[in-house]
Amino acid sequence: MIKIGLDTESLHLWFQNKRMDIFGFIEKAHELGFDGVMINILKDYNLDPEWGTLESNDPEHLKKVRELLESYHMYVELATKGITREHLLKVLDVAEALGADIIRTYIPITLNPLASRTTGGEGKYDQAKVRGDFDPVVFDEAAMTLCQIIPELKKRRIRLALENHEYETSEELVQVMKKLNTPWIGLHYDFGNSMMAWEDPAQAARNMAPYTITTHFKDHIVIPYPDDPYGYVVCGIPVGKGNMDLKHLLQIILDNSSITRLNLEMCYPYCAQFKRTPGTGGISQVGEGCFKVEPPLFDPETVKPGDYYYPQEISEELLEQCLKLQMDGVMHSAAYTRKLCEEYRNQS
Repeated sequence: MIKIGLDTESLHLWFQNKRMDIFGFIEKAHELGFDGVMINILKDYNLDPEWGTLESNDPEHLKKVRELLESYHMYVELATKGITREHLLKVLDVAEALGADIIRTYIPITLNPLASRTTGGEGKYDQAKVRGDFDPVVFDEAAMTLCQIIPELKKRRIRLALENHEYETSEELVQVMKKLNTPWIGLHYDFGNSMMAWEDPAQAARNMAPYTITTHFKDHIVIPYPDDPYGYVVCGIPVGKGNMDLKHLLQIILDNSSITRLNLEMCYPYCAQFKRTPGTGGISQVGEGCFKVEPPLFDPETVKPGDYYYPQEISEELLEQCLKLQMDGVMHSAAYTRKLCEEYRNQS
């Protein structure tokens, strides 16, 4: 039986605008019937600069979070970024305190700096949200760096999962896996992120499944954005309302991996730039399948796609509208995800 968890990113507006804390999030996840949570410990607007939605690594705080999770018999995974030993040791301490057995991270990409990043849409709070050129040699360097943390993972019995985080193609990550060749580091398959690297999610699923130990389940559409260098962006949408063949993708992953959990990460409202040159992942243009172009979610004269993630920068009215859309989207996505998992179980 696949357990379904909720990632804190699914309610990012509620966290960033102080409408919810980690305890309220766990309560909401339990109320909606989720079996667990993935907690993002990432810097972003109005969040703790080191511990993100978790808020703190104070031992007493972590004890209370763990007690609440255990009272509901919920699993917990953590999501961070970066691969240095020093950073991961701190995250491992928190994982042990919470009882987390998997930590998602991703290989950091050093972007060419922009002259000015004045808004969230330009990467003011998180540069990983914007396009930037980089040298793929970072993947070779990452394998060498990650070797340093393997003994610690083994000792603590906690696994590390590398995500396809908008920049990486599946083949690049598989090459890292082959170099590492360890059961303590696997892959985190994000159902939609390969699109930003111009890769078909099904191809990414087939390549990554044998190494996959955890997931982000989501849905996407592509919308026009004339201000973007490529004229289009990938847009998050409640699960089941986008153009991704989620039933097919889920079957690939469940048939070819040993995962027992599916983490819902509904990135809505959110738009992501295409991060690589067209053709990098095998797709050269938008228009077909999950790359089919749909109308923008909001009037582009009022709200540009690059501003979807931080509506508070536009108006309080838009923020309130998006808060409701986000919560409604999570409720819809939870029901849809559960339905797909039940269908898979019944056909197996």
